[in-house]
Amino acid sequence: MTRPEIRLEAVTGDITRQADLGAVVNAANAQLMPGGGVAGAIHRAAGPELAEACRPMAPISPGQAVITEAFGLPNRWIIHCLGPRYGIDEPADTLLADCYRNALRLAEERGIDSIAFPALSTGAFGYPFEDASRVALDSVDEVLAELQQPPGLVRFVFFSDNDREQFESVRQRG
Repeated sequence: MTRPEIRLEAVTGDITRQADLGAVVNAANAQLMPGGGVAGAIHRAAGPELAEACRPMAPISPGQAVITEAFGLPNRWIIHCLGPRYGIDEPADTLLADCYRNALRLAEERGIDSIAFPALSTGAFGYPFEDASRVALDSVDEVLAELQQPPGLVRFVFFSDNDREQFESVRQRG
């Protein structure tokens, strides 16, 4: 049996408006509650039911991923990942890689065929963007090769063109 082609995309956009995907990943905080950045945007778009669904699963640890319905988002699922705080949660590279691995394993368990990731840990958590991009690309490549039913589309959604261009530059360098 041949494995289906897996597409990897990088776009500039709003992670809450990825209507063509089965799941989006939330850059969650440990309590899985609304906050700033991606977590705030996802909670606002999904509605108050999301916080209620998250409450019994909290707290989560760096590298961990949990899944909920997407409520008011156009997707079916939200996978919540707690990325490491750079310079605090160590080993940061392993914990960040675990976020991507665990999210993709949850996607496989639920039969999710497409997923969007934000730039985990790069905002308020302070992870250097280029280093975080390398960890994201390496860990996603690694886990996709291991999965029996990987998603056919993995999209990285960046807030700015500059972030997307930096990510693409890291990707091209291999």
